[in-house]
Amino acid sequence: MLSRNTLAIAVRHALAVSATALMASSPALAQSTGGSVFGQAASGDTVIVEGEGTGFRREISVGADGSYRVPALSPGRYRITLRHADGTTVVRDSVLVSAGTGTPVTFVTASDGALTLENIVVTGVRVNPIDVSSVESVTILSADQLSKIPVLRDLTSAALLAPGAVRGDFAFADGKLPSFGGSSVAENQYYVNGFNVTNSFRGLNFSKIPFEAIAEQQVKTGGYGAEFGRSLGGVVSQTTKRGTNEFQSGSSIYWTPGSLRAKTRNAIYSNPLEPSSLGTVRSINAEEETGEWTANVWASGALVKDKLFAFALIGYSEHEEDRWGNVTQANNTNDKTERPSWLVKLDWHINDANSFELTGFSDQEETTSKVYLNTLGAANRLGLIGTQYEENGGTNVVGKYTSYITDSFTVSALYGYGEYSRGLHLTTADGRRVAYSGDLNTPASGCPVIVDARAADRRAATGTYASTCNITATFPNLGNIEREDARDERNQLRIDAEWELGAHLLRFGYDLDDFESVAGESIEGGRQWRYSTATIGGVRRDTVREQIVNQGATVEVKQRAFYIEDNWNITENFLLSAGLRWDSFENLNGQGETYVEIDNQFGPRLGFSWDVKGDSSMKVYGNAGRYALPLTASVAIRGASASLFTREDYFFTGVDPVTGTPLGLVSRNNFRYVNGEFGEPKNAQTIASKNLDPMYQDEFILGVQMRITNHQNIGARAIYRELKAAIDDNCDYTAILTTEGFTLDEEEGVWFDANGRAADLPNAGFPFCRMFNPGEDAIFLTDLYGDGTLKQTTVDGDLLSPKARRTYKALELFWDGNWDRTFMQATYTLAYSKGNTEGGVKSDIGQDDTNVTQDFDYKELAVDSYGYLPNDRRHSLKLFGSYSFTDEFAVGTNLLVQSGRPKNCLGVLYPYHGDIHPYGSSFFRCGTTLAGGQAGPSEPRPRGTAGRLPWTYQVDLSVAYTPTWAEGLTAKMDVFNVFNKQEAIAVDDRAEDGATGAPVSTYLVPRAFQSPREFQFSLVYHF
Repeated sequence: MLSRNTLAIAVRHALAVSATALMASSPALAQSTGGSVFGQAASGDTVIVEGEGTGFRREISVGADGSYRVPALSPGRYRITLRHADGTTVVRDSVLVSAGTGTPVTFVTASDGALTLENIVVTGVRVNPIDVSSVESVTILSADQLSKIPVLRDLTSAALLAPGAVRGDFAFADGKLPSFGGSSVAENQYYVNGFNVTNSFRGLNFSKIPFEAIAEQQVKTGGYGAEFGRSLGGVVSQTTKRGTNEFQSGSSIYWTPGSLRAKTRNAIYSNPLEPSSLGTVRSINAEEETGEWTANVWASGALVKDKLFAFALIGYSEHEEDRWGNVTQANNTNDKTERPSWLVKLDWHINDANSFELTGFSDQEETTSKVYLNTLGAANRLGLIGTQYEENGGTNVVGKYTSYITDSFTVSALYGYGEYSRGLHLTTADGRRVAYSGDLNTPASGCPVIVDARAADRRAATGTYASTCNITATFPNLGNIEREDARDERNQLRIDAEWELGAHLLRFGYDLDDFESVAGESIEGGRQWRYSTATIGGVRRDTVREQIVNQGATVEVKQRAFYIEDNWNITENFLLSAGLRWDSFENLNGQGETYVEIDNQFGPRLGFSWDVKGDSSMKVYGNAGRYALPLTASVAIRGASASLFTREDYFFTGVDPVTGTPLGLVSRNNFRYVNGEFGEPKNAQTIASKNLDPMYQDEFILGVQMRITNHQNIGARAIYRELKAAIDDNCDYTAILTTEGFTLDEEEGVWFDANGRAADLPNAGFPFCRMFNPGEDAIFLTDLYGDGTLKQTTVDGDLLSPKARRTYKALELFWDGNWDRTFMQATYTLAYSKGNTEGGVKSDIGQDDTNVTQDFDYKELAVDSYGYLPNDRRHSLKLFGSYSFTDEFAVGTNLLVQSGRPKNCLGVLYPYHGDIHPYGSSFFRCGTTLAGGQAGPSEPRPRGTAGRLPWTYQVDLSVAYTPTWAEGLTAKMDVFNVFNKQEAIAVDDRAEDGATGAPVSTYLVPRAFQSPREFQFSLVYHF
């Protein structure tokens, strides 16, 4: 019979593998939607894997070295049976398999052969496994954990529980995007059941499944294998729920009442160099109200027992919000977002060797924003101006076929199609439609956008200039209207294979991803009028600037990748993982022409995992890898297709009291095309440097993870990331002209070559803005004279900009514990994010032009730009968990303590060719007196040296009641930000008026605060 010591060992191992995948920051295996089971047993025995309630069954023989592995298992619980040659068995019940991870299940046989029982069943309680079969860094959250802790019901809020994750700037998706490992929020990838749902137009959105449909969410923050690419940040992969033989159904409702939400702090003018407004209210946030409710109904079960299973969910959500603008705006809004959603998941077990799964879901939503008049500076609601209708989301369908060709060779094929609408139109109060078709020659209709950027004393003297008919000026897009037919489409095909050859596990595959976007913007009313004050000839005068922007095109991004990876068990305890990846990218403009093409960008990956004690209780691991990122589709809209962008300054004699437009205009004779955008198609060959490399970075990770008791794990991880190359645009055409020997005639404003021939600029073959790798020599093709002849010019990198730099250094410490009634997770991260570019976007000014920020448009913009970046949070402490007092009552908590982000002082550059640099308040220097950066002294203010925002503290709590008298019912209350802490988490870094250099009152005004305290009540019933 089984000895007592051997039984104890068997029980301990069983406990270690029957875990509920608590949020352990353990490395994981593969991008696959399936997981695996692996372990040790006697050579020649048979391992049988059976899905609980699914009819799935696989048998595999234990190898000569005593190891076995069963790959491509759908997430769920399994019964693992070891069958000896004599028919006796050892069984592990309820072994949990998570997507993308390996679950260790080791069978122990007495050395004296005393195992004589025919069947031994061991079932354990929840403990956290350590996956020694992988070198990745991943955080896994199951639906069970998410239901027990107070966390907002969205992907980002759950992802932010991972170490090294911080919330992105509120300029991007209202702060609902995460930054991982110092990257920008535009550098992540998002997957649902293996299908890429990232919106690749700007990389700032993704398709969303109903939160109730999530079975697991993985957050890969580093070290991911060769099958993953196109990300420098993190990868978030969600797996949906699925059906079994047992019929289940349920419903839920979640309610966040606006009446119980605390008032948001008002934003106060804070610039001491503009004393006329200092200390007064800028934004009337305290009058804003927000409420939301969501309802879901779902069912799952077998359509054909043991063969065909289904999970289906329908849901509906409404979010309503009243928003009041700043005191210079005469309008306010009531936003109502309606989100009907659905998801269907089908699983067909064709036979034990073949399976097919189909997922379809919709996240289509429409936001109706009614815009009303109000008295300037007052939170009163007067007459209706008009309504904005904005669409977001669409339908996604993905199918995946998996075949177990042999015990050691598995192949899967996935195809998916996704569509995403971004259309927008307006109606006036009297029913007139306001829209933009995407035609550059027909700007958006409606009333122009009015911005009064004058100092408070000037506004007091004349009254604030504002529009009583413009609809969109208070929206985050600041009056820009997306074309009414804006949309995106994705077609993805990938084939993955896994082949076990002795001690080697080979994985290889091919990935095709095509993305098409219809996009373009125009300003409501066709133009923006911006009022400011300048000192001209010693006299202080009001001026106005007219700005016109029209864009529109259909563009594409084609992406291909091939990878191969070998996971080699050099010994029973030491795994070496070596992977190679080749990425190819092709970007097409609005004319269907290729303007960037990069073939076979090489991305090596190397990692190791050492099972120190040989029992999955302690692991030392490391990883080194190179990761590349393609250009987003949005780059082509302005950068490579026809676009129009003009500015001109005027004096004026009066202002229309209804529209706010200036009257009695007198031009200051400075009409210009900004960045050479003059409304004509651009020559695709001239858009990008001919030696362009993709944006890529290198990453190095070294970590250790250890089980200190049967209920607790601890670990530490050191991370270093370095950006090796960036892609951005440079708009200083003078570097090309001076390299070609041209000189500028200051009086005529014309460039002449050595023979006296004038350059023709801009023209279709001479775009002002070109894609390049900052700091590297660039090879450009240019039509210098407008005659159609393209001249190749090699421009010294020093003439264009310094090298793009970004590093991330971090130490992560983590602990997790899990007992019968309690689970807890704690992480602390010490991080340093430093460089002269944030990456894809620019939080300093809220610029969402992914890959074409203004960081390197002129080399002057990069002066003093090196320092701590916007996503730098030096200290982050996260603690969350749950405790069940009884079978009926449980509490949950979620604590975040985090240091503040750096602040900047951005001002004008003067003198620049006798005037203010045309990029306005964008330079890391500021005036030191009330006169500002033009009329007074100015000094450098390097990035991040203007101080830091305060530390933030937030405690969330929840109470859940699951009555025994109503089986299946759970009532829960979540309280977010219990102590109503509302520190500023983003401020306006622009200190000076871009046109005049005068100090602006909006410098250091908070752009976002911590969300105020709010309550969420929920009822969930499982039938």
